[in-house]
Amino acid sequence: MESRLPVEKLTQLVMGVLTRAGASAAMARATAQSLVAAEMAGLGGHGLSRVQLYAQHVKEGRANGTAEPRIAHDTGAACVIDAQGGLAYLAMELATKEAVRRAREFGVAYCGVMHSHHCGAMDYHLAPLAAAGLIGIGFTNSPAAINAWGGKRPLFGTNPVAAVFPRKNATPLTIDLSLTEVARGKLMVAAKEGKPIPEGWAFDADGKPTTDAKAALTGSMAAIGGVKGVLLALMVELLCCALTGAQFGFENDSFFEPGRPASIGHALLAIDASALAGCDAYEERIETLLAAMLEDDGVRLPGDRRHKLIAEARAAGIAVADTMLEQLRALAA
Repeated sequence: MESRLPVEKLTQLVMGVLTRAGASAAMARATAQSLVAAEMAGLGGHGLSRVQLYAQHVKEGRANGTAEPRIAHDTGAACVIDAQGGLAYLAMELATKEAVRRAREFGVAYCGVMHSHHCGAMDYHLAPLAAAGLIGIGFTNSPAAINAWGGKRPLFGTNPVAAVFPRKNATPLTIDLSLTEVARGKLMVAAKEGKPIPEGWAFDADGKPTTDAKAALTGSMAAIGGVKGVLLALMVELLCCALTGAQFGFENDSFFEPGRPASIGHALLAIDASALAGCDAYEERIETLLAAMLEDDGVRLPGDRRHKLIAEARAAGIAVADTMLEQLRALAA
């Protein structure tokens, strides 16, 4: 059984859980908005399934619920933001604002975040860039999940990469992918529901293929494209950590077991088309390519499904399993 809740009502409920756990009002708001947005977009692994974990981490001190992000390093088109060990979303709001401001001034901007926590669906943080007419590319590392090629020990995170390309009179082209065969959030959902996972998704702690979601969460995950995916994960680790001072995946403890506070790194790259070939050229070129793609029956532009689901959720409310709703209400009480 499930119930449908208006977006604002569900957001307030999640905020209640987080403030009850010890998060500041600002951190609870930013976090709740992102989690509910992920649920609206059909990304359950980055949505309500994370609320209990976040609340637990705030209570345990693995995330600083009252942290106030600040700019730690600042040089023209680039900056590093210190999340101060808090949940990621306030720091990512600051990074987004700085990326927009700096890209408009310099044509391009790179904003990194250090001492952070899990930042959810990366494309969520890029939406304001597209709304400002900027191309946005986002990266984040995470606790170790992928082995170095030829190795058995997880070193790199699932390390999602996302991009948004604004369009004239149309929703942005949105791309968001984990560098593993499946997002780790799906393993978390399967483990919580006691369901098996398909072969080829993950390995257990001994490096053996597994269909047990719980074993996979303490093991490692298969990278997309074999060695190519592993090398992309390595690139993201360096972009998010070597440039910001954050800890690498293998230096962070798993979110799903007792451990130390997280120190994850994120990065946003913002590009103003007017600083390059110009907005007219950009708009003509992107629409030419998308039109060619759509000439083939069955082609669906990346992000279209998410935009549709978000619009439906705003109009009709968000479907929430009654068991989840009961859990959230109990946590907020």
